Amino acid sequence: MAAAATAATFAFTVGGVAAAEPSVLQAPPPAPHKAVSSLVKLPDFIPGMGQLFVDPDSLPAGPFLGYDRDGKLVNTTYMIPLSLMTPDMNLNDLKAPAGSVDHVDIVYNAGHPGVAEPHIHIVLWNVPANAESRVAK
Repeated sequence: MAAAATAATFAFTVGGVAAAEPSVLQAPPPAPHKAVSSLVKLPDFIPGMGQLFVDPDSLPAGPFLGYDRDGKLVNTTYMIPLSLMTPDMNLNDLKAPAGSVDHVDIVYNAGHPGVAEPHIHIVLWNVPANAESRVAK
């Protein structure tokens, strides 16, 4: 995944909901989304995140759509490289592609295939915290 994005490309609304195509509620989502495992050396299902799909043109930030083992959308994750973060970066318009956002997690990641540099994961959960176990294993 290339780090072609710049801080100016990030526009988000925490807790916001974008107009949903019903087809993103169930895996696999429509084109141009692709399974992340088909783009980089990662497993098809990542514990804690689910089966991830992304529009390759949106890399490295995403959004990455996370599905449980039943193929239901449970989260949307943005991966923001620390090198792209600036004091004037605007993170107040983060959108989920479908459903409502129950809660948000922000987690540091030192890097992994696809986004090798240190970054943060901003996870918009469509399910309550006690239902995150749907992607735990």
